[in-house]
Amino acid sequence: MRVGVHLMRFDSVEPSALRQELADTASAADEAGIAWVSVMDHYFQMVAAGFPADDPMLEAYTTLGYLAGVTSNVQLGVLVTGVTYRYPGLLAKIGATLDVLSGGRATMGLGAAWYEEEHRAMGVPYPPLAERFERLEETLQICRQMWDPTNDGPFEGKHYQLAQTLCSPQPLRRPEILVGGSGERKTLRLVAQYGDACNLFATGPQEVAHKLEVLRGHCEDVGRDPAEIRVTLLHGSEALIAGDVAGFVDQVRPYAALGVETVILRPPATSLSAWVRDAVAPAVPRVADLG
Repeated sequence: MRVGVHLMRFDSVEPSALRQELADTASAADEAGIAWVSVMDHYFQMVAAGFPADDPMLEAYTTLGYLAGVTSNVQLGVLVTGVTYRYPGLLAKIGATLDVLSGGRATMGLGAAWYEEEHRAMGVPYPPLAERFERLEETLQICRQMWDPTNDGPFEGKHYQLAQTLCSPQPLRRPEILVGGSGERKTLRLVAQYGDACNLFATGPQEVAHKLEVLRGHCEDVGRDPAEIRVTLLHGSEALIAGDVAGFVDQVRPYAALGVETVILRPPATSLSAWVRDAVAPAVPRVADLG
């Protein structure tokens, strides 16, 4: 099992210090052998998670472009991009650019979007849920077509029509497509049909085992080997913050046994670089021993 970090808070330093804080955090992650660094795709901080909307929040792909320039090894992605925020052809181009400039380390994380207040405030259309899922599926299809060097022809969908899907330069390595969410009827079906990876929440080993069984059923329906899909898990880092590495390993051990490949940790209200260096890094080799 590998360890990743999800940089979802930018309130530990003043904005003038964020550039250095992010560089120090990314360097610490690279040096520690942390496998994954992600950010959120939001314009406001998440009220639903208990934060004030006006807490600092950086734009996702600008931030990842910066992180690409100050890292060498970590995989970079958004956990996850709301499908409503960008036209899919533009999004695929952004993903290809990130992959080229990171040396082939980009993941495209996609979801159906949910933060209605943020949409309304920024003037972004917020369609009904069923339509957002339709748009998500078309975006998954468009990304695959844009990153196919043999197919730069048109795309004709219900919601999106592209006259040409030219993408030059092509990604160095077709970005991994990660579908976020655990909805059993729609989201996990899209994972089975289009995804290279999925992200679940650490709601308990029994619940995660159930979600993975549902995913296996969808894979069987579409003729897909579930072993082709990398499973990641978003988890809190409270035990590590308290210095209890052994306790954290015990927490994630059942998930490793279920086939979770990467556990992605959320930061506390502290220095991001100090959190990675002092709390997360000591757990990396111990978690790797879980297989």
